[in-house]
Amino acid sequence: MAKQIAFYVEQKFCVGCKTCQVACKDKHDLKVGQLYRRVSETAGGGFEIKGATVIPAVYAFWTSISCNHCGQPVCVENCPVGAVQKQAADGIVYIDQEKCVGCRKCVKSCPYGAPQYNRETRKTGKCDFCRDELAAGKPPVCVAACPLRALDYGPLNVLQRKYGKANETKGLPAGGQTQPALVIAPHRDAL
Repeated sequence: MAKQIAFYVEQKFCVGCKTCQVACKDKHDLKVGQLYRRVSETAGGGFEIKGATVIPAVYAFWTSISCNHCGQPVCVENCPVGAVQKQAADGIVYIDQEKCVGCRKCVKSCPYGAPQYNRETRKTGKCDFCRDELAAGKPPVCVAACPLRALDYGPLNVLQRKYGKANETKGLPAGGQTQPALVIAPHRDAL
């Protein structure tokens, strides 16, 4: 593989506006309940009482996640007809809609919940890193739409040199099994 392309998420910049999610949903004309990119909130904490004073210690942060185009994609391994494929040139994992038989083995095997089954077409789809946008020299729509620049993309090795090698955060599965092509700068409360 020439290079592995990856997403970068700067969690402290994400405010949970879901613009990335909406842009992706709009581009791919996804039905209600289908999300190739989703934003989830993690909140917690509590408070401390000191005399008559209540001191809040609450937190909230958001995680924007899509397919991580893993180095060891279990969806590719488990597809019985070879519809889920990993491009050799850039490591993008995509589903060939002509080959997909809608068995949902990829849906069941992905620890990130990335593949989405479409009941109308009886096939499964997922983030393909907006391959058509990349071919036109443009960023994926989720990256382009993020108003706070919490999302970025690029070659995995370049992102890791720039931001570190963290590929998991509170609320996500451990990255060891599938080796997600994802770099995250975790929020201070996500460590």
